[in-house]
Amino acid sequence: MRIQFLGGTGTVTGSKYLLTSGRARILVDCGLFQGYKQLRLRNWARLPVEPAKLDAVVLTHAHLDHSGYLPLLVKCGFKGKIFCTGATFDLCKILLPDSGHLQEEDAAAANRHGYTQHSPAMPLYTEEDARVALRQFVAVPFGVHTVVASGLAATWRRAGHILGAASVALDDGSRSITFSGDLGRPDDPVMPPPAPLEPTDYLVVESTYGNRVHEPTDPLVELGQAIRDTAARGGVVVIPAFAVGRAQELMYYVHQLKASGAIPGFLPVFLDSPMAKDATAIYHRHHDDHRLTRDQCEAMCHAATIINTVDESKALDVRNTPKVIISASGMATGGRVLHHIKAFAEDPRNTILFAGFQAGGTRGAALVEGADSVRIHGQQVSVRAQVVNVQNMSAHADSNQIVAWLAALKTAPRCTFITHGEPAASEALRVRIKHELRWNCLVPEHLQEEQL
Repeated sequence: MRIQFLGGTGTVTGSKYLLTSGRARILVDCGLFQGYKQLRLRNWARLPVEPAKLDAVVLTHAHLDHSGYLPLLVKCGFKGKIFCTGATFDLCKILLPDSGHLQEEDAAAANRHGYTQHSPAMPLYTEEDARVALRQFVAVPFGVHTVVASGLAATWRRAGHILGAASVALDDGSRSITFSGDLGRPDDPVMPPPAPLEPTDYLVVESTYGNRVHEPTDPLVELGQAIRDTAARGGVVVIPAFAVGRAQELMYYVHQLKASGAIPGFLPVFLDSPMAKDATAIYHRHHDDHRLTRDQCEAMCHAATIINTVDESKALDVRNTPKVIISASGMATGGRVLHHIKAFAEDPRNTILFAGFQAGGTRGAALVEGADSVRIHGQQVSVRAQVVNVQNMSAHADSNQIVAWLAALKTAPRCTFITHGEPAASEALRVRIKHELRWNCLVPEHLQEEQL
């Protein structure tokens, strides 16, 4: 068995691992690189393996940094099956076509307005490419040993994080390797805690928050305070939110804040993301995947007015009256939220509120770090609005929680590979694992190969 790290090294994006065992050759995750331009350019580079020679893809969850390269993989010749949990499949039915659609829109806008160095600018893949890729998906239940390629079987166990998220254990009969995927938090208000780690010969663990511990603050209190303060100034709160996971958690919080009187019940709250609307409906279909009761789920789904059309979205930007707008994407890398930031960033009465990790090189990271302007749609937009980052809303386990998840394992893996983190975070987690657990561990580099 061999592993090659094709992504998720030195960055929290592009997770993609090539696993070879006997005649079997599979990818574990197949994500897009995001953030810095030198990372995004990797999406256009040829893979070190021919897609047609891959037997299967195994997904940990639906977020684009783990699934978003799949349409291009299929377009370039991959014919095998894509295995994932049922909720992950349902979410990919929304995320992947939307990703293709946005790329087509971005390319068309760049060509129309001339802010491109390419003639013409082209999408990485189209909405139709994504729909074609979805035909190769196979949904599998949690906890069932499933053959995914010749001599290679996989088992999915709950990871929390978002609906359908899993850690995946693979074995070829003589050795095993487990991929943590993105680990959720044991105290998440919506998602269940990660299932205990089972014995494994090798381990690949994420490190998004490998150098941080979540603050002991209550995100409900911080969110309510930011909304009240902004409304008192007569301003607008714009919340960039991941359409899957974060948008639903925010709506659940909004429901709680209004029910308790912490924010005015009459304050308009809008969910301007058709994809988030569709993702929210999936919570009704997958009750076993989250903590909410049916009544709580129903309340969450009705906590905001759903914005469907482009004209309705544009209308939100016309009047600068108190309201809350929740819109994708979570790191302000694309989508409708960019138009809202353009409309409201220059007014100091307003607030741009982030609710989670911001990868280096994204607009979200720039805004959180205090940028006085950001470039959107080829224009420089001044930022005078207050920028707030409610970090305790992250859906990722922090350093203490990751180490606790690992420490429950009675026998150490032969080697633990630390991935899906920016360099400082991955290195900090390596040091903790080495000194506290006394495990053999390694932070791999991009394209590094290891014999298992």
